[in-house]
Amino acid sequence: MMRRVFKPLWVLLAVIFLIEAWLWDHLEPVVERVVARIPLRAFKHWLAEKIAALSPALTLIVFVVPAILLFPLKLLGLWLLAHEYWISAVTLMVFAKFLGLGVTAFVFDVTRPKLLQMQWFAKLYEWVLALRAKAAELVNPIKLRIREFIRSEGDGWLSRTRQLIQRFRKNAHEAR
Repeated sequence: MMRRVFKPLWVLLAVIFLIEAWLWDHLEPVVERVVARIPLRAFKHWLAEKIAALSPALTLIVFVVPAILLFPLKLLGLWLLAHEYWISAVTLMVFAKFLGLGVTAFVFDVTRPKLLQMQWFAKLYEWVLALRAKAAELVNPIKLRIREFIRSEGDGWLSRTRQLIQRFRKNAHEAR
């Protein structure tokens, strides 16, 4: 009985986790393109050289620093919410989320080899990857049911919306 009650909560948490993972996967190439366009490639190389000289524990500090630096931005977003500046607050929080994920992906790409030298971090990393696989396993049947529902709608508004999204995705992929 309890399992049935908590299943929607687990599905919601799995969806949130997969959205985070999707953002991570899709923001990393965006950050790479930004790095290619502005002189961050030299910074990345310099950072990699400096990190190579650090111990894994100090590398962990380098990995955590961006989250600490973005924390005041998130507090500002909460202040804006508290003072009912809804659009500004949501815009700022979305910006902080994307910036945080992008910067974290960039820094993690540089620090990963050193971080994985720490046994507890390697286990945590493997656990997160397993959790991601489990979340995908939990959400995939729901995604399949939604796709089947969309396909069965025929010429309704859902079908037209799907076609519009497919055209948008095709154009986006062609633009790459």
